[in-house]
Amino acid sequence: MANEQSASPKPRVTVPVVRAMKDAGERIAMITAYDATFAQMLDEAGADMLLVGDSLGMVVQGLDSTLPVTVDEVIYHTRAVARGTRRAMVVGDMPFMSWQLSHEQALKNAARFLSEGGAQAVKLEGGVEAADTVRKLVTMGIPVVGHVGLMPQSVHAM
Repeated sequence: MANEQSASPKPRVTVPVVRAMKDAGERIAMITAYDATFAQMLDEAGADMLLVGDSLGMVVQGLDSTLPVTVDEVIYHTRAVARGTRRAMVVGDMPFMSWQLSHEQALKNAARFLSEGGAQAVKLEGGVEAADTVRKLVTMGIPVVGHVGLMPQSVHAM
């Protein structure tokens, strides 16, 4: 029998790890996953971050847009992805109108992603209009990944 050395698992990607990668000019690989099987494969392949996107409405559920996707649905998939992940940071996408009504609503739903879904961060769509909410969440200890550019949750406003 050949001598086998077990490779020690790489540590979990955390906010400080992502910041250090950014500061060092390293590429950060982030990809979308919706279930434990794909999460495990992507994690083992070296993905740094796995996004559980509200895009599951279109990709998994066959919807025409992301708008009908609920917090409960994304948390369900986030929990599955978290189970399949050892290293990658899991980011739960806060769906349409799950954070826009108030800071309290945003905090309640974001906390669910971490406590129920096993995410290490949440993602919000928006720019300047989301800044106060992002600041509030981060102040309360919830890491936030921003999403600017093409914003599917604003499909009717584009």
